[in-house]
Amino acid sequence: MVEHFFLGSSIFLILLILISLIRVVGGPTVGDRILGGNVVGTKTTVLLLLIGILYEDLGMFVDIAIAYALLNFIATLGATKYFLRRGGVDKMLDDVITRHEDASADASKGGSS
Repeated sequence: MVEHFFLGSSIFLILLILISLIRVVGGPTVGDRILGGNVVGTKTTVLLLLIGILYEDLGMFVDIAIAYALLNFIATLGATKYFLRRGGVDKMLDDVITRHEDASADASKGGSS
């Protein structure tokens, strides 16, 4: 009974990973892609732990999950630092702020009419 619960949870987690991969591949901005990659890595870490429970060898899979989580964290920091130096994130932030200001201006015009 417990194995079926963990197996169902693992399958559901795989589906969530696939949904997050859509954001990684088709994300409109670099920040969305970095965040999507981080979400995929986090869900994969949890999936590794669930696999460890299913195989009844949690000790080995905890070590693998910790190493994977560390690599995921370092990769996210490296990608963010790379795009900050390249200027892509600054442009992205400027675009988001501009869109927010435009949306606020449109909302104020629509509300006063």
